[in-house]
Amino acid sequence: MDQETNTRDPSMIQQTPSPPIAELDLEPVAEQCSKPTIGRQLWALRNVLIVLLTPVVLLPLPIVVDDPKTNCAYVILVMAVFWMTEAVPIAATSLMPIFMFPMMGMLPASTVSATYLNDASVLCFGSLVVAVAIETWGIHRRIALRMLVLVGAEPKRLMAGVMASTWFLSIWIANTATTAMMIPIINTIMQQLKTSGQGDHDKETDIEQSSNSYKLATISPEGGKPADTSQPSSHARDDEVHYQRMFKALSLSVCFAANIGGIAGLTGTGSNVVLKGQSDMIFADNDVTCPVTFSAWFVYGLPLSIIVLVILWIWMQIYFLRCRCCGTNDKTATKRVTDAIKEDFKKLGPMSFAQWSTLTFTGLLMVLWITRDFGSYGGWGLIFKPKFASDSTPALLISFLLFIFPADRPAVFCLRKKDDVREPTFRPLLTWKDVQKKMTWSLYLLFGAGFSLAKASQVSGLSDWIGEKLQVFADLNPYITMLIICYIVSFATQFMSNVALTTLMMPIMAKLSTGLGYSPLFFMFPVAVASSFAFMLPIATPPNAIVFSYGNVGVVDMASCGFIMNILSVPVIVFATSTWGNAFFDLTTLPAGFLQGAMTNSPLNVSISNSTN
Repeated sequence: MDQETNTRDPSMIQQTPSPPIAELDLEPVAEQCSKPTIGRQLWALRNVLIVLLTPVVLLPLPIVVDDPKTNCAYVILVMAVFWMTEAVPIAATSLMPIFMFPMMGMLPASTVSATYLNDASVLCFGSLVVAVAIETWGIHRRIALRMLVLVGAEPKRLMAGVMASTWFLSIWIANTATTAMMIPIINTIMQQLKTSGQGDHDKETDIEQSSNSYKLATISPEGGKPADTSQPSSHARDDEVHYQRMFKALSLSVCFAANIGGIAGLTGTGSNVVLKGQSDMIFADNDVTCPVTFSAWFVYGLPLSIIVLVILWIWMQIYFLRCRCCGTNDKTATKRVTDAIKEDFKKLGPMSFAQWSTLTFTGLLMVLWITRDFGSYGGWGLIFKPKFASDSTPALLISFLLFIFPADRPAVFCLRKKDDVREPTFRPLLTWKDVQKKMTWSLYLLFGAGFSLAKASQVSGLSDWIGEKLQVFADLNPYITMLIICYIVSFATQFMSNVALTTLMMPIMAKLSTGLGYSPLFFMFPVAVASSFAFMLPIATPPNAIVFSYGNVGVVDMASCGFIMNILSVPVIVFATSTWGNAFFDLTTLPAGFLQGAMTNSPLNVSISNSTN
């Protein structure tokens, strides 16, 4: 740093004039600049090499074994490599089924294209439109600050408030948007803590220097210079260590709580939407009504998410705050943080007409989602013909209303004040430019790719073949199998897209479940949730990357803390599936439609049919 400052000092430049160009010896410089090695050149072209070599290396599969199952496996393996390495953008890789399956003679282009927009995709679109409206009018920031005001600034309560705010918002809006909004709030809080701490240290330093001023005149035996008393006190060093731990704890609390909050709602994360879409396809192909609805998922995902959030809070207290987790005696710092949060909340001002309107529409959507289907107890969905209304119906209805409802109280007719001479204007709660700017459009291509892969796996017979091979797990306890698979998925999701991983795993898990005589959801539920436990690496999920980009948290901090979270969270999934999940969804029973199909295609029935012929 000092050298850089000196070289940029104009006085230094004048004292050392540059030699003429003719006197410069350029040959030694050329010798020092050696060409990059072959390995480095190949590394620079790694993405191109992966795209070119992967299809060639796997090409013997469809050539040697000319079978629809092998052709489908070829496409899936190529896409899996591209997804894991991200040699091609994930959204671009998701377009491959549209031209690969027709070229392989597996599915017509019209069938593949139709899978890219279904009820699950529309449901996700509607929920994200409402989330865009919430973000546009700053309601998420108001909710977060209000919750922090209520919990207070004492360390363990502050951490609980940060986690609860992030968790709640991530159920309804994108995890990335929630994290990007919460991190600046964390930085403001920590700045207030540091400022307070520095003020206290300055006072202590003044007192110490006054009482020990005679030390400045002490002569050291080495060089006759005053003794160095500029070293920070042990108390200051301890406070700095505690400050850094608190900063890391709050930062990681944001990204971890965002990932945990996503599993609570059906539209909270892309993995849940993939589960919804593929389960709808699987149940529809067997003429069975899919039990996965927005309200039904709350029964499974919400308690599970809350338990994992509590585990996160306890683990953060132990890992980062340690012996000081029970509180702090620094009332000055606590008051400064509380005042800073209250000041930020006060700056927001009163709730505007647009905010109240958006909040009302959001609440109405929640009510419509929850009350649509209560199973045998009815719901407003019974007003329409069977299977005509779904969760996407209210989502699109509310989204549509956001584009026409005014953002300001219209100053027309009886609503116009007598002394108001302004021209009447109209601005809706949401414009299409808002949606274009904040909507993650690439997500729908990824959904579509997953639905097309599931369709091709079923048509080609690949799913049945995989289901037969997975019967080796029949000898194990199913919950032991579930534990093993969830651990594999939770660590695999650290290196690849959560949605892409879920896309590849759902058809396999469905066949494994039905092969054991259980509902397809038996393994689909826990695997979809486990794919959201991306706690260990910055590349695992966008919230982790955002927190890491601020420089307060290192890879070692995230990996060491996240590793234990992965270890502790997976058993909660197994517990949730085996208890209230099984009680509500009857996961250990194969639905009647699947049972009939399984009996029709069983080896015993096939052999009887052949002998009869």
